[in-house]
Amino acid sequence: MDVNNTKVKWPLMLSFLIFSMLLNSMGVIILQLSEEVSYKGLGFLESFKDIPMAIVSLFCVNLISKTGNKKALIFSLVFVVISCFALPLVDQFWFFKIWLSIIGVSFALAKIAVFSIIKNNFKDERLASTMSRVEASFMIGIFAINIGFGSLLSSAYAEYWKYGFWLIAVLSIINLMMLKPLKVEEINPDTSNVFAGGLQFLKSKIIITFFSIIFLMVFVEQSFNSWLPSFYKNNLKVDSYFALQSTAFLALFSFIGRLVTSKLILRFHWYRLVVVCLLLIFIILGASQVLITIFYDKARLAIICLIPLTGLFLSPLYPLYNSEVLNKIPKEKTHFFLSVVVICSSLGSSFGSLYMAMIFYEKLSYFYPLCIILPLLIIFGLTFFLNKTSKIHD
Repeated sequence: MDVNNTKVKWPLMLSFLIFSMLLNSMGVIILQLSEEVSYKGLGFLESFKDIPMAIVSLFCVNLISKTGNKKALIFSLVFVVISCFALPLVDQFWFFKIWLSIIGVSFALAKIAVFSIIKNNFKDERLASTMSRVEASFMIGIFAINIGFGSLLSSAYAEYWKYGFWLIAVLSIINLMMLKPLKVEEINPDTSNVFAGGLQFLKSKIIITFFSIIFLMVFVEQSFNSWLPSFYKNNLKVDSYFALQSTAFLALFSFIGRLVTSKLILRFHWYRLVVVCLLLIFIILGASQVLITIFYDKARLAIICLIPLTGLFLSPLYPLYNSEVLNKIPKEKTHFFLSVVVICSSLGSSFGSLYMAMIFYEKLSYFYPLCIILPLLIIFGLTFFLNKTSKIHD
């Protein structure tokens, strides 16, 4: 099949932008509901998205193998359109739980489909570059959701904030129109034998190390994306609008980081980029904690400006790890591998949100940067082991 790689990238990037806006609307929801629901309750709210995502991801492997990656992505966007149009019309807290479950299941389908399309249509450094570009669009989604809802919440129409999700539904319809005529190469395993050798495959040390890193990466990213606005509001004493902009600028810097990485990965080894990024994150977060602890009154503005810079160096890590290992995965195991990636990401998101919820509940958010450094130290250690193994054994 003659596949136009440039045309393939754009609808995949738009898909990730849409799901990014949906998944990262939690920062907005937490701010809006924090006066009605406790932080402990809001911490569990994230689980209604992540647990269905984790459960469905394994069971949808057969479905995606039968329908094809493009159709699976289309199905996920159709669910998004219906649920986003319904959200403002049901003014009840319980519907947020149902809505988040639908979004979680849809993203499980979409992520496996998008990564499989990338795996089947790109190779080696081009795969890593495309992965970084698609993940960069995820950061633009975070920027857009926080700028958009931040502006809406500070306007005279703040009470109609839920109707902002209708715009996401319209964007999803545009994405469906882009996907329908798209031609992509579909290489799917025998649907009767999708899980063949799966358990043995998962016993590989490099795979265990990789999934541990992915779990902790999403754990850390969730600590930023959903809870940074609350940290700004509670500890740095800024209003809701500027609290949301903290995540928006984190996302903007993250977009720049992933876009630059999509170029750098063509010239430098992934491991060198990862180590440099991790060291710079430690410096930024360590400096932030020192400023909060010792120079808070004089350096509050510096802290506000400093923390979003973390996005420049945190954002490249997830696609770099993913593309490095995905390049080594046999094509017949791609769907199964990606389903476990989704499970680890989902669990990382849930535990990351619960971790931060308990920190805020116990009034320990003063140590917010230090709490994020701890899982990053584990990632730093695991990265050395991941780099030592050059081949995945079946």
